[in-house]
Amino acid sequence: MPIRAVRPDELTVLQDIERAAGLCFREVGMAEIAEDEPPTAAELAAHLDAGLAWAAAGADDLPVAYLIAERVEDALHVEQVSVHPDHARRGIGRSLLEHLAEFAAGEGTAALTLTTFAAVPWNAPYYARCGFRVLDEGALTPGLREIRAREAAHGLDRWPRVCMRRDL
Repeated sequence: MPIRAVRPDELTVLQDIERAAGLCFREVGMAEIAEDEPPTAAELAAHLDAGLAWAAAGADDLPVAYLIAERVEDALHVEQVSVHPDHARRGIGRSLLEHLAEFAAGEGTAALTLTTFAAVPWNAPYYARCGFRVLDEGALTPGLREIRAREAAHGLDRWPRVCMRRDL
């Protein structure tokens, strides 16, 4: 499936993907996450403007999945990767992560990082299979600590979360 830069007129499509992808959190007792609103159009546009927003496009060239990232110290931090449930379990999320890894390596970035739920099967266990490792508290950089503080303020610490890193 082709991966390309997100276009400015697709931000609402990304929000729809995020809403649909989030529904599976209900199945693991995390209804609040399922109901959480996706990033705003302005937040998504900031990733687009930074050149850090990609979509996997279906046959009609419309996004079916997306990844947004931000620069955090020596890494590109995966802010969000979401695949519409109609296209899940086909390796699309992994392809987006590999695309980001190639992009990051090409510009000399040392690693990819992310934060995620520790016990949700399609979160930390999935990312471990994609080459990420859990960072212990002492290995967290100031930037990752700031991200975790924002997440805690948003209420995400109600469930165990971890920071993960994939060296490139």
